[in-house]
Parts: sequence; structure tokens; C-alpha cells
Amino acid sequence: MTAHSATPGLVIAAPRSSSGKTTLTLGLLRAFARAGVPVRGLKCGPDYIDPAFHAVAAGRSSLNLDAWAMEPALLANLATEAGEGAELTLCEGLMGLFDGVPAPEGRSGSSVDVAAATGWPVLLVLDVSGQSQSAGAVVQGCLTYDPRISIAGVILNKVGSERHRRLVTDAIARTGVPVLGSIPRDGQVSLPERHLGLVQAGETAGLEAILERMADLVEANVDLAAVRAAARAPSVAASHSGLALPPPGQRIALARDVAFSFVYAHHLEGWRRAGAQITLFSPLADEAPAADCDVCWLPGGYPELHAERLSQAQNFLSGLRAFAQTKPVHGECGGYMTLGSSITDASGRQWPMAGLLDVKTSFATRKMNLGYRDVVLSHDCCLGLRGARLRGHEFHYATIIETGADEPLAMAQDAYGSAPIASGGRRANVSGTFFHVVAQAGMGDSA
Repeated sequence: MTAHSATPGLVIAAPRSSSGKTTLTLGLLRAFARAGVPVRGLKCGPDYIDPAFHAVAAGRSSLNLDAWAMEPALLANLATEAGEGAELTLCEGLMGLFDGVPAPEGRSGSSVDVAAATGWPVLLVLDVSGQSQSAGAVVQGCLTYDPRISIAGVILNKVGSERHRRLVTDAIARTGVPVLGSIPRDGQVSLPERHLGLVQAGETAGLEAILERMADLVEANVDLAAVRAAARAPSVAASHSGLALPPPGQRIALARDVAFSFVYAHHLEGWRRAGAQITLFSPLADEAPAADCDVCWLPGGYPELHAERLSQAQNFLSGLRAFAQTKPVHGECGGYMTLGSSITDASGRQWPMAGLLDVKTSFATRKMNLGYRDVVLSHDCCLGLRGARLRGHEFHYATIIETGADEPLAMAQDAYGSAPIASGGRRANVSGTFFHVVAQAGMGDSA
């Protein structure tokens, strides 16, 4: 085990969504960071938004740990390597603590699976609005439902009064789990929302002030020393530096701005660790991919909110088309939309895009597409060879209004055993899909 693998951590989870996990996590990250404790945030499951806020709050990038998409060995590697340069890791859960998809034990994608795989104790966030002593039964249920994990403490949220706090705390004391803090109902600090959840960190006005208020709220109502003492070192050791996805090239041109920001940190760190060089460019600033790169990667994001500007970025579009004549180009979700023929914005206006694929997409005709995807590639591409299996997710409201004549890139099914359907498109050197890859299936299994 490497030296940094001993960095202690906690999984911050709750019995259900909207209990205050994100506010608590961000408040803790900023409070510890400004107290001089090197801390790193992590996130259970597939999510781009929360890790971006973690990175701002803690001053270092945040990684995702996904027990459904990642093989156990890969998850172990990332969990232990996440502690490098930090003295504490805080992993924010998703949905409710036990919520996942049908799968063998340990692979449901739930927060409890990450806690069990890493050995990190759970810090349980409990929204106690509308209840008092019943909160003790909720904690008791969480404590006994899955014997693989331990609950190190409880943070009460939305406490109405001192009397309310006392009733809840006394009830929870019967379970033997300590209450490490209680946040008042009128002390809430929130982040703005958008169609895919939270507004991106880079677009949040006054974010530093919001994070400072979150840290103030946490410092005033949570025992930070007790939280830090409750953390434990991971019970798994990194056996090797496994890659979730091999670098798509030695020199990677990566689009990066507010329209293209959804790329997983574990990919970027893994690619750099494997010796790849990543060159950033901004399509919104009308920058083209560097001609000396081997591959161009357009991540997901919100191109539909910037469709007019992108359609007028002629240097970007012409440079992208020239690059694609001789080298691979791949787009995920928003990147896929940009590679297509056109994007229709929310007002119904159609804007021409790169035209490297036939697909036409619309944000005016909306339908939520959300969930895990198990994908098999139909062609060789940046993601792997034909027949390679990938795991990841889709999360978008945009719809395809015309697919055109391009060949499907892959066959995809959901986590519930749906029949495989064609996904994405491929033409010559260009490929794209709404699917966000988290890891190649089988990667991280062997040293």
C-alpha cells in the first residue's frame, strides 16, 4: 500500500435525496480547507456537477467512485489514490444511502456499495423536519439494514428549535450513534438550479461567498474535530494504477469551456498518468483543436444554451472539420450534438453545427433520458476496439429529431436488462454518442 492510501475518509449519505448532503459536503470541504486541512472531495455515482463544486470548495479536483460502472479493483485504486496530498477525503453519496439498480451485491451503484467497498464509515445526514423521536428509528434502520457498513455519526438538518434538537438527539442516542451536529432550518444556503440539476460551478455568481456561508454554517453547528476523528483509512489497497479508459491518443485536444465541461477527473488523471498530453481549447472562444494533437475530444456540457455562438464560431468549426479529415474526433452528449448537422435551441430556432455527423438534435423537443448504460462498440473508435464493452450513463433532455445515414457507434442497454438498441453515430474518423463513458468493463481487474 502506498503512503497516501492511509488517508482517512467518510461517505456522506442520507436516507433519501434532498436531505442536505451537498450543502454539508461543500460546507465541510471549505471549512476544513480554510482551517489548513488538505481535504479532497469525491462523489458516488455518475455526476459532473457536484464534483465541480467540490473542486472549488476544497481547492483540488474531485473524483467519482461508481460501484456499478467500475470494476472493484478500479474503484479500490481510485479510492486509495484519491488521498494523495490530502489528510481527509469526503465522498458525497447519491440519492438515498441504499438506492441503486438491480445488480449482484456490491455492484448496484449505491452509496452503500462504495462505503462497503472502501471501508469508509458513513456520516448520515438526516432531514428531521416533520419528525422528532421517529428519527431514532430511521437511524436504527440504516444502522442494521446492511451489515457491511458502519455509521460513524449523524448530522441533523432542518432542526426547528432547541427543543426539537433535544427530542431528536435523545431518540438517536438509543441507537448508540453519536450526533455530531445539527443545522437549523433557517440556516439553509442553496445553490441555483438548472435543467440538469445545479448550475455549473463556473457559472455560479458569487460562488465563493456562498461557499464561505456554507462553511460558516457548518462551523457553527457541526463538531469538525469529531467529524475528522470519525473518518477511517480505506480498507482496500491500490494493487496497481488501473485506467478506467486508456488514453484515446498520446496528444489529446480537449474542448473546455462552459459549453463543454463534462469530463471525468479520473479519466484526465489516468490519461496523464499514462503519459498522455492534454491540450485545452475553447470552442466558445472560437478556438480550433491544435493541429499537432492526435485526437480531438468534445465532452458533454450545455452547447444547446450556446448554439448561436457555436454556429458562428467559424474558426472552431473549420478547424474541427480539417482535423477530422485525418485524425479521430469523438463527442460525448453535448459534444455529439455539436458534431451533428444542427441543434435546435429552446426557442425552436435551428442552428447549423459541424456537420461531421448527420444527427440533428433539439432542446425544444425535450425528453429526459437518464440512467446507466451498458454498451458494446460496433466499430473501432477512440473508446476502444469493436466488441469492447463500456459502462457509463446518459443524462440529457435533448432529443434526436433525425439520425441521418451514419452507422450506429454501439449497441446499448440499460441497467434493467432492456433489449440493446443502436446508440450514437460514426462516419470515417468521427464518432459520437449521448453516452458518457465511466469505465471499460473489465478494466482494473488485473495488475
